[in-house]
Amino acid sequence: MALVEWRRCGPGSVRPAAAVRRRSWPPRPRLATLWLVPATGPTMLSPPQIVCLLIIALTLLLLITEWLRADVVALGAVVALVATGVLSPEQALKGFSSEPVIAVIGAFVLSAAVVNTGLAERLGQWVTRVAGTHLLWGLLVLMLAAALLSALTHHLLITALMVPIATTVAARGQFSVSRLLMPVSLSASIGTTLTLIGAPAFLVADHVLQEAGREGLGIFSLTPIGMALVACSLVYMLLPGRWLLPERVAGGSSGARFALDDYYTEILILDGAPQVGLSFAALAQRYSGRFEIIDWLRRGDPIRHGREERSIEAGDVLLVRSTPEGLADIADEKGLALHAVAKYGETADAATAEQFGDERLAQLVIAPRSYLSGRAVGEVDFRHRYGVIVVGLWRREGWLRGELSGVRLQPGDTLVVWGEPEQIDGLGAQREFLMALPFRTRRLRRSRAWWALGILGASVATAATELLPVHVAFLAGAIGVVLARCLSAEEAYAALELRVIAFIAGAISLGAALEQTGLTTLAAAEFAPLLDGFAPFWILLLIFSAGAIITQVLSDAATVVLLAPIVARMAAPLGLAPEAMVASLAIGAVAAFLTPLGHHGNLLVYAPGGYRFGDFFRVGAPLTVLFAIITALVALRLWPGG
Repeated sequence: MALVEWRRCGPGSVRPAAAVRRRSWPPRPRLATLWLVPATGPTMLSPPQIVCLLIIALTLLLLITEWLRADVVALGAVVALVATGVLSPEQALKGFSSEPVIAVIGAFVLSAAVVNTGLAERLGQWVTRVAGTHLLWGLLVLMLAAALLSALTHHLLITALMVPIATTVAARGQFSVSRLLMPVSLSASIGTTLTLIGAPAFLVADHVLQEAGREGLGIFSLTPIGMALVACSLVYMLLPGRWLLPERVAGGSSGARFALDDYYTEILILDGAPQVGLSFAALAQRYSGRFEIIDWLRRGDPIRHGREERSIEAGDVLLVRSTPEGLADIADEKGLALHAVAKYGETADAATAEQFGDERLAQLVIAPRSYLSGRAVGEVDFRHRYGVIVVGLWRREGWLRGELSGVRLQPGDTLVVWGEPEQIDGLGAQREFLMALPFRTRRLRRSRAWWALGILGASVATAATELLPVHVAFLAGAIGVVLARCLSAEEAYAALELRVIAFIAGAISLGAALEQTGLTTLAAAEFAPLLDGFAPFWILLLIFSAGAIITQVLSDAATVVLLAPIVARMAAPLGLAPEAMVASLAIGAVAAFLTPLGHHGNLLVYAPGGYRFGDFFRVGAPLTVLFAIITALVALRLWPGG
């Protein structure tokens, strides 16, 4: 190494001083910058550039090793950039008011409205019915539904929604659920390429293009590429890919986990209820999807023969199996009441229904050597002994019939109890119970479902027609669903994934530091000559590959933040449109299906499908190569030149 003086003669250019002299450390103050010169030539980095690179290197190390949470790392990088003077406070905090962050906030709230109004539940029921029991047809329906739904809502939400649906379809068709879950996760990831708001990485890519002086991407700019990728994934999985899918049983069945969809409870038909006079079949159809009727009791006697045409009477008791949401819905349903609350509670009128809330519900797990084990629910005076009323029961295995009071408790059973908060708080210390847990549920606002769907559609249409920018359109939609009472303001704030928002804002600040210090220009000047002479197709293929590989250790948004500014500046020397290069990078970061670490959706299906690490590479590597080819070809047609 030789210590050499260099002077700048213009932006991005350097020349040696008139006389290159060996100097002692430290240099005189008048020297512009001091450089280390390796044998191959000078490495021209200014102190701010060196500091910026060190901060980025430390940030990447922490993200890869996961020693700290990703959002904490990103916020720490923002502080470091300001503390070292690389960015001013205004520049560093600009990411928190950036368009990607605002758009993501709107998308989170709109997604919450879709779930909170029961739209997601209805879609899930429809998909379950249509999917049938045949493997190929089930694959087609589940993959297509996951892809289309992920275009407008968070793909993790859709993957989580599809896991129980795929499990049900596999059980009906008597084939392994591992044949379905990986394609579902894949489709949910690929579906994000159908719109700009499908993944934060695309919003970041749009932001980078606008910062580079381009118009940016419209909400459907990536749709032609996304449609081609969805079609490719369907053909691949239905033909050669399905032979690569493992036939494997998961390590633990879905019933072995603490499920929330098998609670048993009793519903009382009140006097004057609108359900009185309905046939049993009509009642079951009306509440299909909200609860399943297991048994029907009248004056304590079960009605099981010829009951489809018999009419419901006041005082009838229905033993039903329901979700937590269904249990909460019963309190709001006119004419229905929880039997135990109506029988043993202080009142059975609307006042009791108003008291039925999250703060008065708890789950009690029966301990292995509990006094309650082997005793029927009716034999134990829960009201006087513990100050609570049993309103529901969850059991890992088995089918319950008859009155809930006659069910004999077993170790591991979970009771849903109703009572005063101070009584519930003390139950965790009782030796009869292994633990006491809050009963987490939400009340679905089903009557507002069409409002949520209409506002979501209006937000997309407004952004697509460019009446409003994408981030403004979705922020307006978020305000709209709150005003339409699809969810409360508190629920809207709770829907915000602050980790994601903080990470995106911090990552954008890192991208601003690269731009501010001139590192993007320097990197583009170094890398562009390496690709000079390559055909445009191969350039886009290489850029897609870079995004696909790096996203296996970083998130898709972080990959785009770090590489997109460099890629955008390489476009002009290579004679390509910046949109084509940045879009290829972003899609590579989102659509690469190589390991279970590449996307959180893969981790969501990893255990339920009984997968191994190599399963994802065996299935996904050929498909990722096809995605790279398709992306390059279609991008060149959409953006033919610089």
